Amino acid sequence: MIRSKSPSLRHALHAPARTSRKAALIGAALGGLILAAGGTASAQATATPVSAEVHALHERLLVLDTHLDTPMNLVKPGWSILDRHSVEDGSQVDYPRMVEGGLDGGWWAVYSSQGPLTPEATAASLAVAQERIRAIRALATDHPDKFGLALKASDAAPIAAAGKRVVFISMKNAYPLTGRPDQVQAFYDQGLRMISLVHFANNELADSATDPAGPRWHGLSPAGRRMVAQANQLGMVIDASHASDEVFDQLIAYSPTPIILSHSGARDIYDHARNINDERLRRLAASGGVIQVNALGAYLKALPDTPERAAALAALRTEFGAPADRTPAQSTAYVERLRALNRVHPATQADFEDYILHLLHILAVAGPRHVGIGADWDGGGGVTGMNDVAALPRITERLLAEGYSETDLAAIWSGNALRLLKQAEDYAASVKPAPRR
Repeated sequence: MIRSKSPSLRHALHAPARTSRKAALIGAALGGLILAAGGTASAQATATPVSAEVHALHERLLVLDTHLDTPMNLVKPGWSILDRHSVEDGSQVDYPRMVEGGLDGGWWAVYSSQGPLTPEATAASLAVAQERIRAIRALATDHPDKFGLALKASDAAPIAAAGKRVVFISMKNAYPLTGRPDQVQAFYDQGLRMISLVHFANNELADSATDPAGPRWHGLSPAGRRMVAQANQLGMVIDASHASDEVFDQLIAYSPTPIILSHSGARDIYDHARNINDERLRRLAASGGVIQVNALGAYLKALPDTPERAAALAALRTEFGAPADRTPAQSTAYVERLRALNRVHPATQADFEDYILHLLHILAVAGPRHVGIGADWDGGGGVTGMNDVAALPRITERLLAEGYSETDLAAIWSGNALRLLKQAEDYAASVKPAPRR
């Protein structure tokens, strides 16, 4: 295992005291690693079992997660991000637990379920996506003292330093934008800064890692390549999570800026199509890209179902049909029914050590300048011992114990992802036509 030796764990835990609010310094090299310049005193003590010293160090860091599926909750009638919810009611992220777990924010995902590959279904999905991005933007407009919309990599540090939570916007599955370059621009104008092309099933843009039918395009479609080019020109980070290996390979080859895997794991630890193998991890790092490690248990290890759960799942899938054939309303209903099923027939759970096994392996292969955290909160992520964002300091504690430095942690928790966004911004600026005189 690769361990950073400088500064030492002892130095990291006994760093000089700093200002009382989180701030960050973006270094000149590679867009900068985010180094904390302060800590926020939480209104309530952390619920995570870490020492006061580790918690203080965690608070000094700018802590961002690149895959928050919480917008699915934001649009629920009566649901408020300001209230404290629980895992039992299907929630892993809210403002009180973000404060408790030292989560300064991250990328809030615009997600609308993929239906049939027809113009009518795509239009219905687009309407859902438009609702979701409005809900994400409303975090900052409705609660300006607690959230701030970030449009550039350099926005994150000042927002956190002001005691607010950072709101970047991403899109999981560009299916609703298929054939609509005007909408790619429109979503960018509203703040979209990270985009993935595909989810569980193939679409008109790219092949999925998990479509049982196998590849349709053997990578990107012509429309997918055009969308990648447009996103590059606008300054978006391209996300390859959920995409097939061939899509990953082509994005590495074609994207002029490094790509991200916003929530993925290590295939050499658990052989699942949603994960990435070591050879590709090395190519990702060599190209300057970043992988954010997922905490969805089914991608961490084999989790066999009980006979009762297997039967209930089979009946539910039969009732709703294939994901690609569901309307957005049916997909939403399926998720609600699945949550109810999980309460009656709980799934076998992965635990914190299973997650750490993936994280440490990926760090050893790719190095701490190419790894981050994208746990898939509110989208299926979370493990026993880390089932909501209040538990995030446990990751800091464990990485320190493994010998990673505060500088490494600053890179892992936010610096690497922000570097990619800065590189995307710089590329877009370099290809932007000069104004006419």
